[in-house]
Amino acid sequence: MTRPTRVQLFVTCLVDRFYPSVGHAVVAVLERQGLDVSVPMDQTCCGQPAFNGGFTDDARRMARHTVDVLSASPDPVVVPSGSCADMIVHRYPELLADDAAYAARARDLAARTFEFTQFLVDVLHVSPAAEPDGPRLAYHASCHGLRGLGLVEQPRQLLRAVAGDRCTDLPGAGICCGFGGLFAVKLAGISAAMLASKIEAIAESGADAVVATDVSCLMHIGGGLHRRGSRVRPLHVAEILAGTRHD
Repeated sequence: MTRPTRVQLFVTCLVDRFYPSVGHAVVAVLERQGLDVSVPMDQTCCGQPAFNGGFTDDARRMARHTVDVLSASPDPVVVPSGSCADMIVHRYPELLADDAAYAARARDLAARTFEFTQFLVDVLHVSPAAEPDGPRLAYHASCHGLRGLGLVEQPRQLLRAVAGDRCTDLPGAGICCGFGGLFAVKLAGISAAMLASKIEAIAESGADAVVATDVSCLMHIGGGLHRRGSRVRPLHVAEILAGTRHD
């Protein structure tokens, strides 16, 4: 892909409603790269909760709406969530495969949709400047980004560039935190046990902050850390790159 000059931000529900500072951080990082960032105002949920819950018709309606909104411009779409990006990239073409009016448009949108760190590394080839001081960081790999989009090195590459030796290994970094959207509601006991294991791993890492690409994981992990009385901070990778960390 030729280096773009404009991008669209698909902000996601959780960022919009609970973590707007992450959205601002994403915009700040992209604008530092000289990009004009637009945020289509008619965007809504990507439809993943409905899809995961088995409400396929509802998910299909939301997919059509999102395709309409994000196809008003041909610009690439950046998503600060592997979960929502995976929905657009993989599930939309599946959901709309038999829809004569939307199948090709869904495939086109999927081809120009990128998770935030994927876009920075694979499209923009960003190499952030090192920060000599700051917290020790441990990276948690969110499930949809890791398994759905194959995001292995992109987030780590960005964090290592910024933090260097302050990046510490998180035991079981690729193991689910237990959130899983509806999974945490339907199977709360299993979810809580998985979260407890993740919190223990974070404590074992000695990190000052746990970093992820999805605020859904960070919300779940952050709640567990808070209940433990931990001082470890949950941070989105965009907050590290933009320098807008929360104390």
